[in-house]
Amino acid sequence: MTTSSRASDTRLSNLSDAEVRGYLAAHPDFFAVHTDLLTQLRLPHTPGGATVSLVERQMEMLREQRRDIEARLHELIAIGHGNDALAEKMHRLACRLVRARGLVARLDAMESSLREDFAAPDFVLVLTRSTPALAAVDARYLRIVPADSADFRSFESLILSGKPRCGHVRDSQRDFLFPASGSAIGSVALVPLTIHHASAVLAIGSPDAHHFNPTMGTEYLARIGELIATALDGADRSEEHTSEIQSHSFISYAVFCLKKK
Repeated sequence: MTTSSRASDTRLSNLSDAEVRGYLAAHPDFFAVHTDLLTQLRLPHTPGGATVSLVERQMEMLREQRRDIEARLHELIAIGHGNDALAEKMHRLACRLVRARGLVARLDAMESSLREDFAAPDFVLVLTRSTPALAAVDARYLRIVPADSADFRSFESLILSGKPRCGHVRDSQRDFLFPASGSAIGSVALVPLTIHHASAVLAIGSPDAHHFNPTMGTEYLARIGELIATALDGADRSEEHTSEIQSHSFISYAVFCLKKK
C-alpha cells in the first residue's frame, strides 16, 4: 500500500457521521451515479434481524409512510363526517327554535333537540333571572337560582371566561347540577350563556367519564349556546314587550273610561 493510499484511508476513516450525511444531502444524485452501491450496501432490517439492501429499506420506509398517510386520511375523513353530522343537528336545533313561538315553546324546543338530536338525556339550564313565564315552567331541566348563591358562584370563572369547558367537575357542582343522577354523571360540558343581561349556564352530562374531556374542541358547544341564548333572550324580550303593550292598553282604556264619566 502506497503512502498516498494510507493517507486517503486515514482521512476517510476520520469522517464523522455528520460529514457523510452532509455530503449525501448536498449530492442527492450520488447513488444515481454510483448505482452499484445500492445493491452492495446492507442495512439491519430489525435489531438483531436479517440485513436488507438500501433499496429494500427505502421501499419499506415508503410503505410505512404510505400507511401513516392513509391512517391520517381516514382520521380526517371521519372527523369531516362527524362535523357534518353535528352541523345537521345544529340546523335541526335552529329550525326548532325558529318555529317555536314564546319562551315556553322555545324551552320545549331546546329540550326536544338536546334529547332527540344530540342524544343528551342529562342536561340542565341554570338561570339567575326569572319571569312569570319561567316561574310557570315545571321541568327537571330548568333551574332558577339567585345570582349570588354559593352554588352558582362556583361557576364564576366559567362565566367570566365566556367559553365552554369540558371534563370533570367538583362533586358539589355535579350534585348541584344533577341532583337526581348523582355519581352516575362521569363528565360534563359547561356552556356559559347571557340571557337578557343575566348570567346562565347550560350543563350537559354524560355517564362516560371520557365523553367530555378537556382536549376536545368546544366550537360547536359555543354555537349551540349562542343559538339557545339568542332564542330565549328574544322570546323573553318579546313577552316583556307584549306585557308592556297590554299594560299601556289597559291604562289607556281606564283613562278613557274615567273621561267618559
